[in-house]
Amino acid sequence: METLLRASETIKSFRETRMSALRGPAEFFDYNRVSRPADLNTATHRISYNTRYFSGNYGLIVALLALYAVITNTLLIFAVLFLVGGFAAINRFAPDPIQVGEHVITQKSLYSALFIIGIPLLWFSSPFSTFFWLVGASAVLILGHASMMEPGIESEYASVQDSV
Repeated sequence: METLLRASETIKSFRETRMSALRGPAEFFDYNRVSRPADLNTATHRISYNTRYFSGNYGLIVALLALYAVITNTLLIFAVLFLVGGFAAINRFAPDPIQVGEHVITQKSLYSALFIIGIPLLWFSSPFSTFFWLVGASAVLILGHASMMEPGIESEYASVQDSV
């Protein structure tokens, strides 16, 4: 029960901090503000400003891409569920050694069998390529959007406000 309360408080604080930073779709997809940066200095300035300004939207993009990557990699889902479920089942149903015929099966041997089967299964599900795909796709989308979007008029006032 205590864990549920902590989880709900964490979700509530996440919603208040990150979700309040979400900008509307009309502002995020404003095609009137899209232009090619003149030089690398302009692109760097735009990326610096837009990653702060649209941080909530970019976090949502990364979360959606991660969800897509996990859903489309069914072997990864199966491998993770197999390992987590096996770990939970061993803890719940076999805390004490079990006598099967002349053999004694301990928790240690069950964990060994779980990992002998689960780790190669996880390896074949290619979690590293999924992770690097997520990093690459997020970087291309976020840096592409941030460099192409001109900062709004409020960016001019942000520099004045920082100096005061």
